[in-house]
Parts: sequence; C-alpha cells; structure tokens
Amino acid sequence: MTSGRFNDPGILDLSALKKPAPGSSGGSRGAYVTEVATPNDLQALVSKSLQHVVVLEFYSARAQGGQQLSDDLIALSTEAQGKWLLARADCDAHPELPQAVGIQAVPTVVAMIGGQLAPLFQGVQPKEAIRQVLDQVLQTAAANGIMGKTEPVAQAAAPDGDGAQPVSDPRFAAADEALARGDYAGARDEFDKLLAANPNDAEAKAGKAQAGLLARSTTLEPGQALAYAAAHPDDHTAQLAAADVEVVTGNPSGAFDRIITLIRTSSGDERDALRERLLELFETVGATDPAVLKARRALSAALF
Repeated sequence: MTSGRFNDPGILDLSALKKPAPGSSGGSRGAYVTEVATPNDLQALVSKSLQHVVVLEFYSARAQGGQQLSDDLIALSTEAQGKWLLARADCDAHPELPQAVGIQAVPTVVAMIGGQLAPLFQGVQPKEAIRQVLDQVLQTAAANGIMGKTEPVAQAAAPDGDGAQPVSDPRFAAADEALARGDYAGARDEFDKLLAANPNDAEAKAGKAQAGLLARSTTLEPGQALAYAAAHPDDHTAQLAAADVEVVTGNPSGAFDRIITLIRTSSGDERDALRERLLELFETVGATDPAVLKARRALSAALF
C-alpha cells in the first residue's frame, strides 16, 4: 500500500450507497468491533472513515480457518486501542453486503479511508502478516490526514441481556455530513457552533482541529511545502504549512518542534497566533500522544 490521495480507479467509492437509517448499526463484540447488517450500515461507516480508519471483514462461518482470522482481527483491534475500528459483515446472513461492494470471495478484508475502500487481502493470513498490512494502512491514512481515533463501541443491554447497539451522538450530525461531502471548512464551522454553546466540549475541539487541518492540507503539495519552508525559514506562513504537512505525513514531533522554534523568537500577537496553531495540532494528534506530552513541556519552556 502506498501513501497519497485515494484516486486509484480500483478503489470503490461508497458515496452512492443509501443514507443510513437511524439506529441501523448492528451489535458489536469487542471494544473496537461493530457488526454490519445492511448497506445502510456500510454508509454509516463512511463518515467515520473520514476521521479514523475502518477495517471491514467480510466473513463466513463456512470458510475454513475463518474463525482464526476473525479472532486475530479482533485481538489486533484491541491492541490498536482505537487507531482503527473493525466492522464485520456476516456474508451468510447478509449476502447483499458483499454484493454491494463487489466482494467475490470470503473471507475478504478491506480498509475504508476517507470514504473509499482499499482492498487488503483475501483468505486467511498469519497474524503478523495482518499486523504489517494494518501498519501500512495507518501510515497511508496519516499521509491523507486521517489520524483520529475511534471511541470504544458503546454498548447498551438489550431486553434479553445479550445484545448491544452502538450509541451515536446527534450533536455531530451536521459536522459529519459536511465531512462526508468534503466540506472541511463547513465542518469546522459546525464544530464552532457546538463550541459556542459549550467551550469545554473536548470532542468538538478535536473535531474542529482536525477539520481545520484537512481544510488547509488539501491545498498543499507536501514536497513543495517542505522545500519552500526550508528555503524561507523566517516565513511563518510557510513554516505553518510545513508543520501541517509533517502532521499529516506522520511526523508530529517535527511539526511541533518547528512551531516551538518560531515561538521562541516571536512576541505579541504573532506569538499568540503560533501558540494557538500549535494547540490545534495537539488536539488533532491527541492529548495523550507521547509527542504531544513532550511538546507541551517544550512549549512551557519556550513561553516562560
């Protein structure tokens, strides 16, 4: 798998599927696992894939070795701690699902990134080989600005006590719709509305930061942005563009160091603007990421 925008004609765009019906998501087994039961459920995953990677497993109880593959994927999803969501489609119970996306054989595993499908592999694979493939998927997603994390699948007990349903948050419906149509500036505005009502909404802050990064990075060519910044070290606009590139290509530490270096030699409104951009990037990467924790200490030293 290679980095870059997903414009390969072999990758299937899911935008033509029907809009999801409320409450259509299936039950889940595992902290980062959900079941897919209808084409509407597939469409519901599209907006999620604009924020974090979704791995789709098309499985059948009749497939030899299929249970081991499923167990390995579930274990790897737990190990990843939210870096990707595992969505499982039972092709025996729901044969329309593989038909909806052109799957010819089971088991088949694909990744959904930015609303598009990227085929990964067919058949049973060793766990370590799967881990390597998924590492490449995450690198590709980062190169495309998809670096969010999924929350553990919320579970609500069914009347008989053994069912579960993911719980969606209607607050983010408008922002998710804007993200789904590629309107990143519009999504940022929707998150702003939520923050106006509740300035301490951590999820809205993170969403706004990521939407802002996506809106800026869609106009950048990584190599050119980094080269221009190297040739113009005193151009703050160029340095901030280079920092965006470093974040989306998986080098947040480089981005943070770049901005903190500017903060050390700036003052007044200029310094405040740099600090605000740095804090936005912290929100995008995640408050508990080691690179963020290290950069926060460096920022404190630079400011005081």
